[in-house]
Amino acid sequence: MIRLKNEKQIDGIRKSCKMLSAMYRELIPLVKPGVQTIEIDMWVRDWIAKAGGRPVFLGYTIKKINAPYPAAICISINEEVIHGIPSKRRIREGDLVSLDCGIELGGFISDQAVSIEAGNVSGEIRKLNKITMECLYRGIEAAKAGDRLLQVSRAVENHAKSHGYGIVQEYCGHGTGLYLHEDPQVPNYPHGPNPKMNNGMVFAIEPMINAGAGNIEILNDEWTVVTADEKISAHWEHTIAVHGGKTEILTDPLEQYVF
Repeated sequence: MIRLKNEKQIDGIRKSCKMLSAMYRELIPLVKPGVQTIEIDMWVRDWIAKAGGRPVFLGYTIKKINAPYPAAICISINEEVIHGIPSKRRIREGDLVSLDCGIELGGFISDQAVSIEAGNVSGEIRKLNKITMECLYRGIEAAKAGDRLLQVSRAVENHAKSHGYGIVQEYCGHGTGLYLHEDPQVPNYPHGPNPKMNNGMVFAIEPMINAGAGNIEILNDEWTVVTADEKISAHWEHTIAVHGGKTEILTDPLEQYVF
């Protein structure tokens, strides 16, 4: 069931989104070679607590996974697609570091992801990262009140495939705002239900694009998703709202801090 939000609820979600993006603006410069990913997680926990929010991912549970997610932010490096768990692993020169985080503020939830280039990266990594970011905005441009949801999926797929990249199919964007994951699902290729994008819909668009094929595997920790061919993956995400006949990006743009 798709939960349509009223303007008061959208305003609450917007405030949560602005808080999350403000956190990212401070965090992105800290993601550099030599830093342990657990240090980033500790920083995120502290920042969110001081800002008066709650890290949505910390302790998050999924029925098919035995243990709750143990961190406040997902940190996925290189061939890791999503849900990477922070650890003592140190970021290296040339890594692509994908960050995904959500904040609950006053009962309203935000969700945003960005892929950070650590130091000097290869041209291959830079291109994949920029095209994945462009896929996100192609999807947002296709999100229009009264139109069908899968045109968003088609826009993402067309741009990724035009560059020969693989699209992760097992994971996708989703409704959000009152709960982290709500209906509808927002796949990155045309598949499944195709509801109209009505006023009051709030959802996250999040392309997960691979340099190689779209196939993935899950590590023994039950959370970390990796590319099956061990090639690099990038991940970008915005939370958006369709309301008043228009589409609003509720999270702030971050590409100027990356490229």
